Amino acid sequence: MSSSLSAVRFPSLPLSSSTSSARSRTRVFSAAPAVAPATAVEVDAERLEPRVEEQDGFFVLKQKFRQGINPQEKVKIEKEPMKLFVENGIEELAKIPMEEIDKAKTTKDDIDVRLKWLGLFHRRKHHYGRFMMRLKLPNGVTTSEQTRYLASVIRKYGKDGCGDVTTRQNWQIRGVVLPDVPEILKGLAEVGLTSLQSGMDNVRNPVGNPLAGIDPQEIVDTRPYTNLLSHYITANSQGNPTITNLPRKWNVCVVGSHDLYEHPHINDLAYMPATKDGQFGFNLLVGGFFSPKRCAEAIPLDAWVAADDVILLCKAVLEAFRDLGFRGNRQKTRMMWLIDELGIEGFRSEVEKRMPQQELERASSEDLVQKHWERRDLLGVHPQKQEGFSFVGLHIPVGRVQADDMDELACLADTYGSGELRLTVEQNIIIPNIDNSKLEALLKEPLLERFSPEPPILMKGLVACTGNQFCGQAIIETKARALKVTEEVERLVSVIKPVRMHWTGCPNTCGQVQVADIGFMGCMTRDENGKTCEGADVYLGGRIGSDSHLGDIYKKSVPCKDLVPLVVDILVNKFGAVLREREEEAED
Repeated sequence: MSSSLSAVRFPSLPLSSSTSSARSRTRVFSAAPAVAPATAVEVDAERLEPRVEEQDGFFVLKQKFRQGINPQEKVKIEKEPMKLFVENGIEELAKIPMEEIDKAKTTKDDIDVRLKWLGLFHRRKHHYGRFMMRLKLPNGVTTSEQTRYLASVIRKYGKDGCGDVTTRQNWQIRGVVLPDVPEILKGLAEVGLTSLQSGMDNVRNPVGNPLAGIDPQEIVDTRPYTNLLSHYITANSQGNPTITNLPRKWNVCVVGSHDLYEHPHINDLAYMPATKDGQFGFNLLVGGFFSPKRCAEAIPLDAWVAADDVILLCKAVLEAFRDLGFRGNRQKTRMMWLIDELGIEGFRSEVEKRMPQQELERASSEDLVQKHWERRDLLGVHPQKQEGFSFVGLHIPVGRVQADDMDELACLADTYGSGELRLTVEQNIIIPNIDNSKLEALLKEPLLERFSPEPPILMKGLVACTGNQFCGQAIIETKARALKVTEEVERLVSVIKPVRMHWTGCPNTCGQVQVADIGFMGCMTRDENGKTCEGADVYLGGRIGSDSHLGDIYKKSVPCKDLVPLVVDILVNKFGAVLREREEEAED
């Protein structure tokens, strides 16, 4: 059984659009009072002048808009980051010793900032000279060949090398050293992967239904759309200079399931399946994001696009953000801040101007996502839409894998499936396309003792960011601590239903604590003796699905050593858990 998609042609799109500003004042109205002002918003015509201009194929900030810009914007002006790739600057940079690189501001900024446009993140603080490399993996689909290649890369770095499944259905590999990067980039291309435009002020990995194409109850197969988005974003892995200079990072997803596995409410742009006048397409949500200073759920754009116009709409939204977004205070540069300023109707108008016909249809009332839907468990054995085949969801504890693990996963995909793996935003892995006659043998494989299809109930929903083991921004260690706390809590209480617990090392909330039932955000605090120690702000009440809701702070600055009793108390009082000693008494 083949798991591959038919080749999706990259659409011929204009690479830039000009937007003329009106001479008069423009009046716009907001349709989202919870986020943007409900009253009329007056915007000076000057404010609608694009802040960037094309120079030598790249978009740069105009001279008149360079006052008060943040340091990252200055780095982009001093040297276009994408030239490290499109002009092969990485070849020369990789030959320079790290101590020489650090002597000059330009090359130091290259390795600490600009290389993020190539998906390379220098771990200066905790792992000097080592890089994390983030891939582009649309819809979380990866092949056994790709997985083996990534394993071969991290294996050579010994204890410094490992891989992570991320909360955007993606691979990140760790331990990479700069001299190896040119060869790694070539190797990625040979297996159909790229790391291009996966970091800094770029579009992140397009997320889709992890069961796309095999889901008996899917609304639409999201893979063609996420593939097209990734091809557009990176110009078929050659680099797309029209959208590499965004004001900040930008997330996109295409929803294909009633379960909303794709978490549309936390994306800058979410495509929600809907029909209109008998034609299939998508309603649009915009502006969802997390940051240290503010978190916001995506709101309706009051717009619908036909399926064929997915890329054109994405392009128009990105260009509106690129042209008009804030470039000052880094904490106020995500797209929702622009939506706030213009009002949702004003923002919609700017997107409409950038569509080919300068038209944008209003949202459809024919939403295809069922609002009242019990979210299905992705872990375990489940039948596919293809008769006689199943998929098996494996629990990868906090998403961490070693080189041997990746090789074994690839082997299982080849032996029992179709040579394909699917990554989920919960940091787990699915093996699809398994002939039912092979299920029994697969479930007896030794690797499944560690990557279990049926993990303990609290482990099922456990998510953790990188933490300070590797990340210089993280305040606390997360992955090992998340596992330890969960194991200790499971010994103390019996839980009747899954509880999603997310850990993040700092307020950047890569672990997405605000969507968890219980979230832990790293901080420094003081213990009962006044001694400084690692701690966490605890969040409660995050919901996912059609009734999504971001969680709220429950208790601040809890020392990590005090988290187990607090979590036990929360589970008993708010989630119906029973203390195991009482459970045993009841059995007696």
